Amino acid sequence: MLIVVAYDISLVDKKGQKRLRKVAKKCEQYGQRVQNSVFECYLSYDQFTKMKIELLALINDQEDSLKFYRLGKNYQNKIETFGTKEVFDLHNDTLVF
Repeated sequence: MLIVVAYDISLVDKKGQKRLRKVAKKCEQYGQRVQNSVFECYLSYDQFTKMKIELLALINDQEDSLKFYRLGKNYQNKIETFGTKEVFDLHNDTLVF
């Protein structure tokens, strides 16, 4: 299923900057960045559960926000992309690192 992860981490102190880096790195392990604080992740239910637990452990729920949008398996007709940001279809494209 396609999961969109969006976050807003408070940067009022150095702890927030550290949390921001950790959250971004964790999201990179599961998907691709499509905006500064937005990731698209194609995951199984178990992977999604694991990612959610890991991200919730990183944020400060008194200062930060974290949102998960579950678009499911039939997400292709629910997304429109405009502009210059190149993204890959995580389900159909082959990625080589």
